Amino acid sequence: MNTQNLTWAQRDSAVNWHPFTAIKTAGEAVAITHGEGAYLYDENGKRYIDAISSWWVNLHGHAHPYIAGQVSEQLRTLEHVIFAGFTHPSAVALSEALLTVLPDNQSKVFYSDNGSTAVEVALKMSLQYAYNRGEKKTKILAFKLGYHGDTFGAMAVSGRSGWTEPFAELLFDVIHIDLPTADNLREIRTVIDEHADQIACFVYEPLVLGAGGMVMYEAAHLDALLRHCRSKGILLVQDEIFVGFGRTGRMFAADHLSEKPDMMCLSKGLTGGTMPLGVTTCTDAVHQAFCTDNVYGTLFHGHSFTANPLACRAALASLHLLKSEETRASIARICNRHAAFRARVATHATINSVRQCGTILAMNMGADGADSYFRNQYRAVFKALLQKGILLRPLGNVLYLVPPYCISDDDLRYIYDAIIEVLE
Repeated sequence: MNTQNLTWAQRDSAVNWHPFTAIKTAGEAVAITHGEGAYLYDENGKRYIDAISSWWVNLHGHAHPYIAGQVSEQLRTLEHVIFAGFTHPSAVALSEALLTVLPDNQSKVFYSDNGSTAVEVALKMSLQYAYNRGEKKTKILAFKLGYHGDTFGAMAVSGRSGWTEPFAELLFDVIHIDLPTADNLREIRTVIDEHADQIACFVYEPLVLGAGGMVMYEAAHLDALLRHCRSKGILLVQDEIFVGFGRTGRMFAADHLSEKPDMMCLSKGLTGGTMPLGVTTCTDAVHQAFCTDNVYGTLFHGHSFTANPLACRAALASLHLLKSEETRASIARICNRHAAFRARVATHATINSVRQCGTILAMNMGADGADSYFRNQYRAVFKALLQKGILLRPLGNVLYLVPPYCISDDDLRYIYDAIIEVLE
């Protein structure tokens, strides 16, 4: 193929297949050539404010010099080593650092490649935990609107939708429940009690269901549900892949809860958006179930790039920035700016259900408030905002902001004003 006179977008169309993209109607992808801070720049030099942190992963801004410097130093030292029977300083240091900021019952770190695989690891840990103890537990408890990834196990414990329909008969047995409220907790407990002796774990997104439509719910109701699950011997798998690392206004959603999980899944912001890395942490009790003389009690799971030194070093650098006073102040500032805009837009004629959790702000477009990823009319909002130099990618009729922590007040004001203008 002669590419001499083609743009990057044209060359892309000839060779690439993009995720979550309707092939016949999508058009050309926007070719981004570089980024800096909260901005992305396309091949024509146009600047975009990355108001969704490039699918929720970027914490500190693009091409951050400190993270880049740390990764560059690591690259000149060790790019990768097998993690079965070997280790390296960056993996050890990152695990040590994570365990100081996670709930104090977390004691071991298992590395993988991304959020979906972090969930897969937790599911296998939960099911084999029961198996190693001589218990037959084969069911999983999860929320109806939950989303945990696109590999088969993660897809199985996610909510059923058009995304999963082609694979419906192949997904394993999951008991799906509603989000807990003051009104339905008794009903949910009854459902759990009917199957409790068969349920290996409860996997859940705390406080905010991301891809399910930025649905938010109360920490107190989740705590009540977690206490009941624990009383029935059900392991708690907390998926903080989206909400972790400051998104809820605190380091983790766990910091809003009194009940501590048995396992936690982390990814996305883990490396500050630099490169893929997944983590599944667990309690000592879970780990001990795999400490056996029987070789078949081993957790047989791994990836070629498990605990990649470059990714671990990036995560260490990101965590260092996240713990700084400057970043904490920025998170608080974004929370306050969102709250002011939420009050401003709450009575807008075309908006239904404005909600906020920390730096996450979401609103439903349309008076009916019906969430649907497949409503084509909302693509016009995406395109109109993109023309204004703002990257906001609605989930159907749910328009949301998840900005990097380095975003300025001026850029936030510009985004807020642009949203009002486009909606009107």
